[in-house]
Amino acid sequence: MRFASLGSGSQGNGTVIEWSHGALLLDCGFSMKEAEIRLAKLGCHPSDLTALVVTHEHSDHIKGVAALARRYKTPVYMTPGTYHSRDLGSIPHLHLIEAYREFTLAGLKIEPVPVPHDAREPAQFIFHANDICLGVLTDLGSISPHVEERYRNCDALLLEANHDPVMLASGPYPPSLKRRVGGAWGHLSNQQTAGFLQRVNTEKLQALVIAHISQKNNSLAAAQAALSPVTENVKQVCYACQDEGFSWIELTSGHALQ
Repeated sequence: MRFASLGSGSQGNGTVIEWSHGALLLDCGFSMKEAEIRLAKLGCHPSDLTALVVTHEHSDHIKGVAALARRYKTPVYMTPGTYHSRDLGSIPHLHLIEAYREFTLAGLKIEPVPVPHDAREPAQFIFHANDICLGVLTDLGSISPHVEERYRNCDALLLEANHDPVMLASGPYPPSLKRRVGGAWGHLSNQQTAGFLQRVNTEKLQALVIAHISQKNNSLAAAQAALSPVTENVKQVCYACQDEGFSWIELTSGHALQ
């Protein structure tokens, strides 16, 4: 299994996950044209995708999904709440994820996980193939006991560290948006992410990607300062960016290489 990013942040998100029998794009918060360009940089084409999987309806995650699906006839998987939250138009091959049930795509087991976020029926996902477990966990304001239990023993994690609380408090957002971002249904702070990593099995992690870092309410230096003390046991730590995401990270049963 391997994974890479089209970009990560409030201006657009997309993660490509490839396994021995297929590839999927998790979220597409870019226009179709921009997504095609970013996929090409990773050596991919939309026609190569087995499916599009969507976490929730916010535009930085769903913007290009319907257009890509229509042009390339790509199957789309999302919760009913996500689908009904906005008018996406015709999606030729739509599959609704009912009650967060696991499903399988070409040998890849996909586990939807409910998360506390201010969307209608948001999900994050854990992917299982070839004895590798990849967890993607962004866009949540707090770590519920269920989330912590499900993500405790992943082999690789793509994990949100959205904001620094001091920078958020003193930043340009209006008070209502500051409360939303920093609230229990918003986004994880650097400190919340560090606390989560203290409680899970980081010694098992082959790779850790810190993602969805705010360009206005966080900085690479602030994120690294908060997280470095709790990531010493991780073989590989990568910080995703908005413009370029991150390149392919290869996962095997023994080690990960970028």
